[in-house]
Amino acid sequence: MSGQTVTIPDDQAFASFKAECVCEEGWNMTYNKGVVTVWTQSLEEGKSIHKIKCRMVCKDVSAETMYDVLHDIEYRKKWDTNVIETFDIGKLTVNADVGYYSWKCPKPLRNRDVITLRSWLPIGKDYIIMNYSVKHVKYPPKKDMVRAVSIQTGYMIQSQGPNNCTLTYMAQVDPRGSLPKWVVNKSSHFLAPCAMKKICKACVKYPEWKQRHNPAFKPWLYPEQTTLPSIPLSELSIQRAESLENIDESSLAEAHEREDSD
Repeated sequence: MSGQTVTIPDDQAFASFKAECVCEEGWNMTYNKGVVTVWTQSLEEGKSIHKIKCRMVCKDVSAETMYDVLHDIEYRKKWDTNVIETFDIGKLTVNADVGYYSWKCPKPLRNRDVITLRSWLPIGKDYIIMNYSVKHVKYPPKKDMVRAVSIQTGYMIQSQGPNNCTLTYMAQVDPRGSLPKWVVNKSSHFLAPCAMKKICKACVKYPEWKQRHNPAFKPWLYPEQTTLPSIPLSELSIQRAESLENIDESSLAEAHEREDSD
């Protein structure tokens, strides 16, 4: 999403994202344990952009359930222990919207947030959800947060039969700042695998939870259900990393505390 204006991804963009999710050439495997594999990509010298890809085989979870869980913003507040605040801002089309997400970073780093244009597309029995950062005049950077930039982040869900699926998460993010090496290492060796396993656990519990929480409401499947206001693309602009605060946290030492190993 490197163009000058905000655009809604087309079929070619989804196909390109899927191809990169599947491709392993040019990626370095940094973690391979049990059902989770993590790759990172070599970074350009002097650049703070981090590129990571995780893949997990999810047993006893259908592709449809995984898709619902990744979309359901109310359920995310239940299982995503890193979330500080998340909400939808408005809809663009039947399969694209704009939203806000803020999350806790490993201590003592400052927490991050993003405004993203998110789009989704079922492809046969597979599903893709992807996003990139945009700017909205009503949601400027906050003083207590670092506004990060998602160059392109997303999920690909591949059906492996009626009750199994494979989830691939790929993120190309500029965290706006020089991060210490322990953060980069921790992301690929601990944080990413833990996050993937947490999603899988959340999927197992979702059908029962959804039965008790507005079970028929799934606007990502039935766009006529959405209550979001429509916003024109003209209200959005590309979020350029260089226009944001760039902080140096490279010398910060890790704060040792009890980690959530779920």
